[in-house]
Formats: sequence, C-alpha cells, structure tokens
Amino acid sequence: MKSYYRLRFIIIFLFVLFLRLSCPLTVYAVNTAPTAEQLQAAEERKNIPAETNLLPGWPEGPVIGAQSAILVDAVSGAVLYEKNINERLYPASTTKLMTALLTIENCSMNDVVTFSYDSVHNIESSSSRIGIDEGEELTVEQCLYGLLLGSGNEVAYALAEQVAGNVDDFVKMMNERAQLLGCKNTHFVNANGLPDPEHYVSAYDLSLIARACFKNESLVTISGTAKYTIPPTNLQPQERPLENHHLMVPGLRYEYEGFIGGKTGYTRDARQTLVTCAERDGMRLICVILKEEAPNQFLDTKALLDYGFEGFAKLNISENEDRYTLNSSTFFKTNLDILGSSKPILELNSSDYVVIPKTVEFSELTVSVNYEDLPLNAVATLDYYFNGHKTGSTAIEFADDTIQPFDFSNVVKAGTRDDIPKKLIPSKNFIFVNITRIIAILVGALFIILMIIFSKNAAARYKYSAKQNMLKIKKRYKKRRKRLFTPINRKRK
Repeated sequence: MKSYYRLRFIIIFLFVLFLRLSCPLTVYAVNTAPTAEQLQAAEERKNIPAETNLLPGWPEGPVIGAQSAILVDAVSGAVLYEKNINERLYPASTTKLMTALLTIENCSMNDVVTFSYDSVHNIESSSSRIGIDEGEELTVEQCLYGLLLGSGNEVAYALAEQVAGNVDDFVKMMNERAQLLGCKNTHFVNANGLPDPEHYVSAYDLSLIARACFKNESLVTISGTAKYTIPPTNLQPQERPLENHHLMVPGLRYEYEGFIGGKTGYTRDARQTLVTCAERDGMRLICVILKEEAPNQFLDTKALLDYGFEGFAKLNISENEDRYTLNSSTFFKTNLDILGSSKPILELNSSDYVVIPKTVEFSELTVSVNYEDLPLNAVATLDYYFNGHKTGSTAIEFADDTIQPFDFSNVVKAGTRDDIPKKLIPSKNFIFVNITRIIAILVGALFIILMIIFSKNAAARYKYSAKQNMLKIKKRYKKRRKRLFTPINRKRK
C-alpha cells in the first residue's frame, strides 16, 4: 500500500516537472535567485562607468552591478549620482508608482473599487497577485496598499478601470502624465509593468515620476508601511495580510535608517528594479536601480544613499548668493517709489537651494540666468553648476508687496461653464501692474498738466496786460496830437 502511494507521488511529481520544463513560467517574485550567468552579467555591468565619477572634483560614487542607476535630491532634482540614466529599460512593477500617482490624483481614498472580470482574469496567473475575486469590493485606500505593498497586478488593472473607465484610456493618461513630468524615454502600455517591448522607462524618467509620488504624503505613508491587513470584504470573510516587498523598510531584512517609501519590481527580462526614497537631516533623496540581481538592488541602493547623505550638503541660495545682489542692479530695483521705500521689485526664492559636495564652496559654482520654462510668478531663474554639472536653481520672483500679475485673458462670465478662474500661468502676454509705479506716473502726469495750464494762464495774462498798456499809450498819444493840431481861432471863440 505504501509502495502504491509512493509510486503515485513520483508519477505526479514527474508530470508536474515535465509541464514546468516544457512550459517555463514567467516568475515575478522579488527575491528570485539569479543564475551563475546572470551574476556574471551583473559583474560585467560594473564596468559601465558612472558619469558623475568622471566629473572633476565630484565625490566618487560606488561601483554597482546595475545597468542603470540614479540618485537625486527629491525636491530640487539635483543629480548626485548617474550611471547610464537615459537608457530605455523595462521597469517591471515600479510602473505601479505611476498607477498610484494617477489614482491619488483622480480618486478619493474612500471610493469603492469593484473588481471586474477582466481585472481578475486578464492577468497572467503566475504574475504577482493578492488574491482578489471577481465582484469583490475594496476602497481605493485598500487598493493602494495592495498595489504598493503586495504589488497586485489585478489591483493595478482595477484601479486603471476605476480612474479612466478602461485600461487603454488609463495608459494614455500615464503617457500624458509622464510627458508633463518631463519624461523623454518612457512609454507605458499597461498599468502593472508586465513585460512588453513597448513598455519602458529610463532611470532619469523614473526618478521624475518618483519625485512626483513622494510629494504626496498619502503615497509616502502607504509605500513606507511594513505590514497592512485588508479587512474582510463583501466576498472574502477572512482578513488579507500584506507585507511590503521592499526589504529596506524598518524591521525588514535590509532596513535603512530614514527610509520613506519605495517600490520593487521584477520580471525575467527586467531583472530586479527598485525605487527608494529616504530622508536624513532635512535632505530627502531618491534612488532608482534598473536591471540588477537579487539581493544587490537593496545593497546598491544602500551604498548610493549612504554616498549621498555622507558626501553632500544643502545650501540655501538666497543666503549665499552675492553675485546677483538685487539692491545693486537697476534690473532688480525701481526708482519710481514715491513713498520713499525704494524696495527691490524682485527677490530670490527664499526656499531654493543647491546640493553640492561637502568639499565644494558655494562661491565655486558658476551661475547662469535662464528665461525659459519659468515657474509661476518668476521672471527668470538662476541655474547653478559645478564643472558643468547642474546642482540646483532658484527663481527670481516679483516681491509680494510690489507687483501683482493680471492676465487680461483670464476673464470669466457669470453663469457659464467658464465661471471659475483659470490657474494663472506666466506667459509673454502678461501685463504686470506696479501700483507704486502707476501712482508715480499719474502724479508726474498731473504735475505736467498743471504746469501747462499755469503757463497758458500766465501767457494769457501777459498778453492781456501788454494789450492794455498799448491801448493806454495810444490814447495818450491821440490826446496829445489833438491838442497840438487844434486851430487858434477855435480857441479864441
């Protein structure tokens, strides 16, 4: 009897093994062990130079086996480390950062998502799932946890339908949003990152998407959570526990001090991909790793974050800039302030900063004035460089108490669909109104008008007086002449 069960087990095992070998599955687990050939390829990728390591005077960054990597300041976008950052590569599940961003921008957390047949059954059965059934209902917030912690592909599909009605329209939104963020080497064809030749990003573009994501505190909270439990739903009476795949979360295997959030990814072609955000001493950095082998995506990220936090510092621009002194340039100052305050009409943004190596002084940076792609209320930007590498920028803005812009095209009609003012966007069609300057001009014009009137009156009075004097002279002359030529006989009479 035991022999029968043993033989049956062997037959079933051999059958399953035959199916596995004849129909290899695509594996999406983040901790998939690499083969010897893949490890060798990773070693060879270490020979790809990091461009910032070739920059004179720049701190030398770690040598890593990723095909592409970038470390940026999350706020300013200053690039601290770059390796092959514009190559188009597969993002795998880091795609879900864009899915999460569009969801948070277009939905409320309490909105209910009902999983359709397509969202459950049009996803590869071997791909990453959290076990949602057709017709099951979750809130958007629960879905975001399932998306970013559990990396559920069916969740990404359902959120795409929730936001745009269907996946195709959602993909259009993804690509449009990527363009708005400045992505040049990105194209999406799905909401979850499953393999497709036309689905790709670059490390630089993915850092732009990540910067937008980690500005949202809800996404920071969700992606930085170690564990979360989805409560019972309309179809599932049991709780559904989730654990973050990102092992740098505090309490997990590669926990990192200052970890904020992130997203993992893996497919056979993409290999390991990882996006991580961390913050220390007021500096928030984002690291992107593309095409690495486990567990080195975490080790590479740790090395790069340590490199950034230990080797770089933030310097406030307005507190250190002395080459563009606003009070010493007629371009930055008005002399038409009749109130006598003579305040500059422009000022540097007080919150902007550069991120530079700790061994570099602010005075060593070169600066250029830029008039393109300006932020709101700015007339120009000052861009700062170290040996040709951009380290940050600041906006030259109108002072709050001097000039207020008014866009005459931003006129609305009551009772129409356009009765909500549009967001003010600077353009060459702007008219900037300086109240002090207008008052000065009006007073000057009034003074000139009064002077003209006074001059005319004075001229008229002078002309009239001269005429009266002339009449008096003529009258006296006439009387004198009359006396001289009067006949004598007439006098006798």
